[in-house]
Amino acid sequence: MRIATYNINGVKARIETVLAWLDDSAPDVALLQEIKSVDEAFPRAPFEERGYNVETHGQKGFNGVAILSKRPLEDVTRGLPGDAGDEQARWIEATVMGARAVRICGLYLPNGNPAPGPKYDYKLAWMTRLEARAKTLLASEEPVVLAGDYNVIPQDEDAARPEAWASDALALPQTRAAFRRIVNLGYTEAFRARVQGPGHYSFWDYQAGAWSRNDGIRIDHLLLSPQAADLMTECRIEAEQRGREKPSDHVPVWVTLDA
Repeated sequence: MRIATYNINGVKARIETVLAWLDDSAPDVALLQEIKSVDEAFPRAPFEERGYNVETHGQKGFNGVAILSKRPLEDVTRGLPGDAGDEQARWIEATVMGARAVRICGLYLPNGNPAPGPKYDYKLAWMTRLEARAKTLLASEEPVVLAGDYNVIPQDEDAARPEAWASDALALPQTRAAFRRIVNLGYTEAFRARVQGPGHYSFWDYQAGAWSRNDGIRIDHLLLSPQAADLMTECRIEAEQRGREKPSDHVPVWVTLDA
């Protein structure tokens, strides 16, 4: 089961980019973030024509997450538990049926800037809710994948210029500590389990020639429950997508499970 997480930065603005990627790279499951579309306006047809089951949790002009799957999806749920008043579309779950059923959670974690402030308070509160949900999912003792744009730079080596991010909500000590608490529940951070060292990024800003200078950060992550980690055979960042025509500022990050 080849699973990719990809912040596409607007499905309508980048529909041709995403479709070309699907044609070339052919993930079994694609978790999309920042679709920036309400559910009824999401362009389902071209994805369905490519054999994907489509589930979305959208919001007009902002946020929004989706699951595309060539395998059947069951028990689809929308919205991160813990705050019934939260109207931001940032979380979607489903069970992907394969040789092994895998619970897939697609997330778009809040950016949190400017920090300090209410947006940062929301980010940390959201991460507390994520920790609670991650703990509940572990109790199922099933393969679980928490994948998406975490808006977290876990360590200094995950930024080309860590000093430039030191006071940013993505790298503040409270943010990193909240991320570690989730991992330390018993999850495996898939990419770092396979690849060590600096120079590996999943986001390059559109400004100041960041891509050409490789001035990137790694903020798109896949966390695997022990049962999913046992199935992992590969994890990689598809950095070359950033150099394509009309790219997102993020690139896909992949994990392959023997499922």
